[in-house]
Amino acid sequence: MIVGLRLLCLIFCRLLGCLLLLGRSAAAKNAEILALRHEAAVLRRQVERPRLSWVDRAVLSALAQYLPPALRRHRLVTPGTLLTWHRRLVRWKWRQAPARPGRPPLPEGTVALIQRLARENPTWGYVRIQGELRRLGHRVAAATIRRVLRRSGLPPAPQPASQQTWRTFLQAQAHTLLACDFMHVETVFLRRLYVFFVMEIATRRVHVLGVTAHPTGAWVTQLARNLLMDLEERAGCFRFLIRDRDSKFTAAFDAVFAGNGTAVIPTPPQSPRSNAFAERWMRTARAECTDRLLITGERHLRTVLDQYAEHYNAGRAHRSLGLRAPDDDPHIIPLPAGTVRRRQVLGGLLNEYHTTSPRLPHHPQQRPSSAA
Repeated sequence: MIVGLRLLCLIFCRLLGCLLLLGRSAAAKNAEILALRHEAAVLRRQVERPRLSWVDRAVLSALAQYLPPALRRHRLVTPGTLLTWHRRLVRWKWRQAPARPGRPPLPEGTVALIQRLARENPTWGYVRIQGELRRLGHRVAAATIRRVLRRSGLPPAPQPASQQTWRTFLQAQAHTLLACDFMHVETVFLRRLYVFFVMEIATRRVHVLGVTAHPTGAWVTQLARNLLMDLEERAGCFRFLIRDRDSKFTAAFDAVFAGNGTAVIPTPPQSPRSNAFAERWMRTARAECTDRLLITGERHLRTVLDQYAEHYNAGRAHRSLGLRAPDDDPHIIPLPAGTVRRRQVLGGLLNEYHTTSPRLPHHPQQRPSSAA
């Protein structure tokens, strides 16, 4: 509407100018034409491609059809330019038209689900994601999934199924892995004690098997037998045991696990990172327990580590387990903060917090009345 009013105003002004030209003499008009031609020639030498507004284009387009062919070829506006302006006007017209109702956009929840499936499954392509969405009750075309992932900067199947990272491989194999190692502790009398422990990689559950000042191969082998007896039926679930190349791990030690179907994997020489889970537990145990106590002897250290292992397995949050303890119940009912109670471990060195459920009223059982 505004553009139409401006165009009418421009036409009125030009008509008024034409009426004023009627009163002028022919000599004055010819002189003005010559002056304008010279100004146009000067401007052409200085400006190669002048910038025209839509008003300039409208005036030149309207006047170009009244010029002789010889002069029309030397104007700023050529026939090709006129056609280009016309195509632009056509596009502008249809852009101003109201948009037709098309296919509704995807809900934000569906878009987030597509992005989540692509990130969590790097080997999935468009059709695989489409099939998973259909199983979940969402019917989305593969082309739509492609557009969503392209806008999000997520390529389809960036990782071939035959390639895996070490993190992915270890996470997939964690439930079949055990790791063992020795930890040494200095007593208050400067006597070194050795602690043999085994960790279940998947659950981070730690088994402190023994404490001694003089570890031998026979002693370690007997502790391995005790571990398999304690694991009972779960012992068959473990396929591999990671250990270092300590001389106390003898052939008899490896034979105990081989009889259970567990292959023993020695780490490379001088490579503690190959047994990173066991090394990390030793650091945690020292920082939270043994470095904060004065150990007097084997019996004292065994008692301390038994309590700490129980705390580590049942009362300590682990980042790798989603801030839960290995023995935590995944289905926890949140109770009021007033029901939270503290339990001190190792004389108050460590604290555990538990919720106590409210007691239900006790109803004594009623004895059935005897028949008369």
